[in-house]
Amino acid sequence: TVTGAPSKWAVSVDYFRLGVEHILGGIDHLLFVLALLLIVDGTRRLIATITAFTVAHSLTLAAATLGWVHVPQAPVEAVIALSILFVAGEILHAHRGRPGITRRWPWLVAFTFGLLHGFGFAGALTEVGLPQNEIPLALLMFNIGVEAGQILFIFAVLSLLYIVRRIITAPIKWAVPAAAYGIGGMSAFWVIERVSGFW
Repeated sequence: TVTGAPSKWAVSVDYFRLGVEHILGGIDHLLFVLALLLIVDGTRRLIATITAFTVAHSLTLAAATLGWVHVPQAPVEAVIALSILFVAGEILHAHRGRPGITRRWPWLVAFTFGLLHGFGFAGALTEVGLPQNEIPLALLMFNIGVEAGQILFIFAVLSLLYIVRRIITAPIKWAVPAAAYGIGGMSAFWVIERVSGFW
């Protein structure tokens, strides 16, 4: 059976779903977003930071997928893990009264590392492939799917934090450092694992 080219609607649905599945299944990307949520204070700064991350990874996702930029995937994955480790360390420094660049200019850090994360998204999309007759549409819908999954994750985390704060009114001083150590430990493991895969 020879199947015809998929319709625009089918391409839109399929690649939107792939984008959502990729971000929700990409623990490293979600940990980076979680680390940003832990270190950024204020709604406006948080929106600016997440927007900067979104714009940056959208740019490199498009550039790499369309073949304008070629970056080896293995080093990209290792540096993505390193970016999570960096922000986890920044959370601990800020908690100890020594705020670093991420606390002062979170949007700048989010944009810089967002460029790297975009190359990671592009690697996953390259494995799946793009329909040759609908490349711009598939790329757009995959990116929208990634953003939808990211927004869903942020909403879930903020809702959970709101519920916890309503139940436990006394401040839990160890919660943020514990989360930072957990994020940092996982990302350090990924750095070692991914760098060792170079050989």
